[in-house]
Amino acid sequence: MICLDGLISDYGTNMLQIGIAGGIGSGKSTVTAALERAGVEVIDTDIIAREVVEPGKPAWRALVDAFGSAVLDEDNHLDRKFLAAVVFPSPIALRRLNGITHGAIGAEVMHHLDRCRDLHYAVAIPLFRPEHRTLFRLSEVWATEVEPKIAIERLVKHRGFSEEDAKNRISSQISNSERRAIVDVVIPNNETVAVLENHIKMLLIDRGFNVD
Repeated sequence: MICLDGLISDYGTNMLQIGIAGGIGSGKSTVTAALERAGVEVIDTDIIAREVVEPGKPAWRALVDAFGSAVLDEDNHLDRKFLAAVVFPSPIALRRLNGITHGAIGAEVMHHLDRCRDLHYAVAIPLFRPEHRTLFRLSEVWATEVEPKIAIERLVKHRGFSEEDAKNRISSQISNSERRAIVDVVIPNNETVAVLENHIKMLLIDRGFNVD
């Protein structure tokens, strides 16, 4: 059992307000799971990203207009694997995809935050940008970090990526050094889940959590 004991954020409340950044395969879901067990409300932009492109929604329509009906499966849902194969090797296509989806995702996050005014919350933001601090009212930002070689191995072994797809995904994101420059806390994750969870435990203790 993990509980909070009087943490004061930079925004003058006693609420924990953090962003969780990190590249693909870096262990963000392990961090958010630990925070949820601690009673923190987690807003996961990966989940929201899937919701805003459900059939018929504005972002779904915009993606079909931009990339054609070939990006849809037989049930008119986005074929995410096909779309990824189209956009991640191409910076231009990726910018177009992000331009369509980011606004819709941001609006949904704000709706969630409106319901979290009196709650401890964490926003999982794989594609974290400095402006998210103010937009999402974050008091600090943590980032999971993994060596690219290890991330590729994890994606191939545990998530069914081809090695080429894994490399394309990683190369489309900012580097570890670039991410490190815009966050407050770097959580290394080149070892086991148990080691990562211990890092999180120490961070929580440092911020006023009592851990039994």
